[in-house]
Amino acid sequence: MDRALGLARDAGEAGDVPVGAVVTDAAGAVIGTGRNLREVTHDPTAHAEIVAMREAAASVGSWNLEGCTLVVTLEPCVMCAGAILQAHVSRLVFGAWDDKAGAVGSVYDVVRDRRLPQRAEVVAGVRADEASALLRTFFNSRR
Repeated sequence: MDRALGLARDAGEAGDVPVGAVVTDAAGAVIGTGRNLREVTHDPTAHAEIVAMREAAASVGSWNLEGCTLVVTLEPCVMCAGAILQAHVSRLVFGAWDDKAGAVGSVYDVVRDRRLPQRAEVVAGVRADEASALLRTFFNSRR
């Protein structure tokens, strides 16, 4: 989470919503990192989770990230939750809850929905205060 928080700070400094993500393999080695890049790339899908999973998939040479853990500073949205399942990510660790668009327990719970063929283990609220503070500071500066 420490590395993801650093990536989130980088995103905020670049003018994007401060969210960072890291993918680790089963042994705990970092195989992908990402931060929000929507403003930089003008790509609506460039959320930190997607960027990190793309890098991880390229690193292992496969779209299948089974056995991997995704660590992200903010509860994933519906798009990212769907991508987590499509990539077969085994575990999701996130920091701050997203009461407006969260899809891992706040508004929806896509990654643990028993109606879907894939699910992920979830560890929520890790260093949530720090992740929330980054987001609060970012949005307060824009009001």
